[in-house]
Amino acid sequence: MTACRTAARAAAARSRRVQAVAAVLLVLLALGGLGWLYQDTLRERGYWLALMRPQVLTSAQERALKPGDTFAECENDCPEMVVVPPGTFLMGADASVGDDNEHPQHEVTIATPFAAGMHETTFAEWDACVASGACPDVADNGWGHGSQPVINVSWNDAQRYVTWLKRVTGKRYRLLTEAEWEYAARAGSTALYSFGDTEALLDEYAWHAGNAQMKTHPVGEKKANSFQLADMHGNVWEWVKDCMHDSYEGAPTDGSAWLTGKTGKECDLRMHRGGSWANAPAYLRSAKRVKGPKGLAGISLGFRFARTLDQ
Repeated sequence: MTACRTAARAAAARSRRVQAVAAVLLVLLALGGLGWLYQDTLRERGYWLALMRPQVLTSAQERALKPGDTFAECENDCPEMVVVPPGTFLMGADASVGDDNEHPQHEVTIATPFAAGMHETTFAEWDACVASGACPDVADNGWGHGSQPVINVSWNDAQRYVTWLKRVTGKRYRLLTEAEWEYAARAGSTALYSFGDTEALLDEYAWHAGNAQMKTHPVGEKKANSFQLADMHGNVWEWVKDCMHDSYEGAPTDGSAWLTGKTGKECDLRMHRGGSWANAPAYLRSAKRVKGPKGLAGISLGFRFARTLDQ
């Protein structure tokens, strides 16, 4: 009997200790501590997914999409997408203008429609991925979250977000190819900018060094181009899928990503497009292209993405 009572008392003591530890954990969670455990719990139980409420397009809805149509595939913190029409355009700059890596100008055909983010990926959208545990928390430089474009994200980080969004929706989200990006930025224009050649109109369409007060601004505050895409010029640079190439010699002409090179090291560097709040107007031209290491992150670097459509 004594042994039984001793065992019972030991079991009761263990139970009290477990209850005490559980109570402490609950308090810490309630106070915001043990964030890693909270995120793991959310991820395991799918609470973050329930909050987003995915509402993906059916096959019939997707096939019925037309250029200019918009959609978002979850109720909260999913990007709004717009359907970009197919078409043919001249990629790069005329030989008399632009940088060497923008030459030679060449014809590219986008054979099928695709969807692109109506604006740059925002902190609100990024933070949903952070809450799921799939993306790292990144600093906002004191400019705020919400509808501000996410910054301090590398090409690798952008890939993490796209991979996560594909998993959430089951749909083919991805970074834009460089050709798709320029086609979408031009929106039918052959001029320096989507709205023409004159810098006098740039303030209506873009945040740049001359008007941004040295910071990012909430997406969509400036005029969109004729494809309904905002901030293609300025606000933040946008990572694209392609590897670095110093010219367009041998570039694909079908709008696909250029993922091969002569040295095998081209893909250590990736391209970003569009200019930013920190740049002069010349850097916001539709043809302007800049390279950077895949791990590079900074206060003027963000991204937008595409979705392949079933047509």
